[in-house]
Amino acid sequence: MKSRIDNAMQQLAKWMLAFVLAIPAMAFAEDAAKITAIWGKVEINGKAAKLDSFVQEGISIKTGADGYIYLKTVDDGLLIVRPNSEARIVSYHVDKKDPANTQIKLELISGVARSVSGNAVKLARQNFRFNTPVAAIGVRGTDFTVFTTQDTTRVIVVEGGVVVSGFSGACSPQGAGPCEGLAATELFARQQGLLLQINKGQGKPQLLQAAPGLAPDAVAPPRSDEPGSKTLTGGSAALVAPAVIDPNLDPTKVGGVKKTVATGNSPNNGNGTGTGNSNNGAILANTIIWGRWVDVMGKNAEFDVQKAAQDGATYAGGNSRYQVLVTKGAEWQVPTTGSMGFALKDSQAVLVDQKGLEIAAKLENAKLQLDFAKASFTTGFDLVSGNERFALQAQGAVYSNGILFGGDQNTAPNNMAVNGVVTAEKGGTAAYVFSSRLDNIGSRYAYGVTYWGKK
Repeated sequence: MKSRIDNAMQQLAKWMLAFVLAIPAMAFAEDAAKITAIWGKVEINGKAAKLDSFVQEGISIKTGADGYIYLKTVDDGLLIVRPNSEARIVSYHVDKKDPANTQIKLELISGVARSVSGNAVKLARQNFRFNTPVAAIGVRGTDFTVFTTQDTTRVIVVEGGVVVSGFSGACSPQGAGPCEGLAATELFARQQGLLLQINKGQGKPQLLQAAPGLAPDAVAPPRSDEPGSKTLTGGSAALVAPAVIDPNLDPTKVGGVKKTVATGNSPNNGNGTGTGNSNNGAILANTIIWGRWVDVMGKNAEFDVQKAAQDGATYAGGNSRYQVLVTKGAEWQVPTTGSMGFALKDSQAVLVDQKGLEIAAKLENAKLQLDFAKASFTTGFDLVSGNERFALQAQGAVYSNGILFGGDQNTAPNNMAVNGVVTAEKGGTAAYVFSSRLDNIGSRYAYGVTYWGKK
């Protein structure tokens, strides 16, 4: 009998010791954020959310079809979870004395959420991670919105920038901080109308144009009172179909821009640049800006994309080396009948290997045909570099505002991605950028830009 009592006492002592040891962990679970606004059905850890209450690390957030919740983080950041979404604050440890010890990790399991970096994140960006089921998101000091399912994640940036990587190799969901390296892709707010998308098992995120229904704001729109919201579902972005663009396009890295966009109705100087506005006649002059937006093969950039944007030019297509812009007021309401053929007037192209080595290329046998009745186009050419020749082609859509969208090279019969525009200049002028993976393993790519005139 005594032996059984002793055993029971020993077991009780173990339980009490385990409870006592657990108290510090329980006591020091840190406050992460304060709930500042709630609409509709919102649950915190399965219970109804309460306004003005604090939430701690480790909590889960679930919203119903009408549910919105705004949370102000302890470092004056913001986390917004929109309808039909589920998110977690995995950790939110802020060390004001030594920012290197700050550790912040958020997770969006499904739906749409927006994250605005607080002061602690800005001081320790290397220790911030925002996970989805398929991707790790790091920040460059940032305001961004995410949509995710179990298979696809899309990210838009309102301010600053993000770096996104799929889960593979050294990048795991259990990690902390951003995943950098060759598999990561950056997106910055200056790349207006663009988003990043990554699918489950995909090696690297793709940079897409934010077409209707594609952006996170289209899936779960922000409330009208959402602080500083800049939706990408309206305006010119809504007119552009999704298009795969080179994932390294980053206007903040323009280091060699030495020329600015010409103003007025100056003639095209032969290198593809120049601007102009409608003169209220049938013939427009220099409505398209095109060419190098960074240095390529030792040649300087031909225009400053930021200056062009300030002058009212809009983005029509781009890759890591070339861009096409449309000057302010030059948008064309394209016809709904008939067709138009174009002749290649000028072009630039380069082949790039894994190490970034650039080799000059040229275009031969080029053709571009628009069918306005079918709102479609076909184009193709031979890309020639030394003794090599690549036959590239694409089919795509012509949108009512003149935007040309040729999809990606994985959609037969396309073997290149095309993005550009057609305007009424000189009775019909077009330009587009293209990119193509030249082998199955992705060791060589082609990038270029074309400028066309009506035949």
